[in-house]
Amino acid sequence: MFDKAAFAGHESVHHFFDAKTGLRAIIAIHSTALGPAAGGCRMWNYTTSDDALVDALRLSEGMSYKNAMADLPLGGGKAVIWGNSKTEKTPELFRALGRAIATLNGKYWSAEDVGVSVHDMAHAAEETKFVAGLPGKSGDPSPVTARGVFLGIKAAALRAFGGDDLNGRHVAVQGVGHVGAYVCGHLAKAGAKLTITDVNQEALAQVAKDTGAGVVAPGDIYDVAADIFSPCALGAIINPETLPRLKARVIAGGANNQLSTPDMGEKVKERGILYAPDYVINGGGIINVAAEISGVYDPAWVEGKVQRLMETLGEVLDQAQREGKATNRVADAIARQRIGR
Repeated sequence: MFDKAAFAGHESVHHFFDAKTGLRAIIAIHSTALGPAAGGCRMWNYTTSDDALVDALRLSEGMSYKNAMADLPLGGGKAVIWGNSKTEKTPELFRALGRAIATLNGKYWSAEDVGVSVHDMAHAAEETKFVAGLPGKSGDPSPVTARGVFLGIKAAALRAFGGDDLNGRHVAVQGVGHVGAYVCGHLAKAGAKLTITDVNQEALAQVAKDTGAGVVAPGDIYDVAADIFSPCALGAIINPETLPRLKARVIAGGANNQLSTPDMGEKVKERGILYAPDYVINGGGIINVAAEISGVYDPAWVEGKVQRLMETLGEVLDQAQREGKATNRVADAIARQRIGR
């Protein structure tokens, strides 16, 4: 584990197994320099345990950077459950997760992520107080994440096209789950032309019906002749195989860890594509969760922080342009400075 590039100096990594419920979970804590580590819990049917570990490590580091760029008093952490979220979820499984989180004594706060709902995390909260994004409190952070992504798309469009009006702009959206569906709603309302894809055919059909979007197969989304490509599914989708196929001038979406490796940022820049660093543009959700963690949930504070985060995104894009650097390298440097790395 220590030799993996994804380890990236993590403070601690915890593996949990519960024989009764079948829980197989990893909680990675990248940094607590700015406060307790915070990041959602993902449930995914990984091919191997090594894949689960690397995902936890990468997502945890990304949360350190995300929280730092959002100017939150939180460090970065992430939980992953190895399992099929469609067939293996039980209340007992998430109660076991809650007990696992409790053993960390407040060093890690969890919330929902891919494959996990606010109702799942409510079961975890029966066993620990270190869970946020709960029903009746701040709730599902997806709408706030999506609002930030939409505002970030406008900020990137302003710099790529000379204006942030999305009316008539063609946006290819990869993934129409919790965040992607809300992003599509914002884009449709702004007059954008949408092409969408997802492995979930039911969700795909619903979003297409609601927005008038065109639909393509998952593997074809990279070939769509769009102005903007918006990844809102899983990570590592900007890679040597997919990048040459993209025709968009902007990459801006809600997925975490969109670049397969950091050097893909330079490759994107060489292609003349403006990339909105994922952990900056998609920080709205953790801002919403942070408000709940603080003990006083204030929607006005959340909106103010989202607006300031979008200003930060603009500053990153402008600095990268001035210095001729890849946008992810500029954002990484700022984030590392903030967490003292």
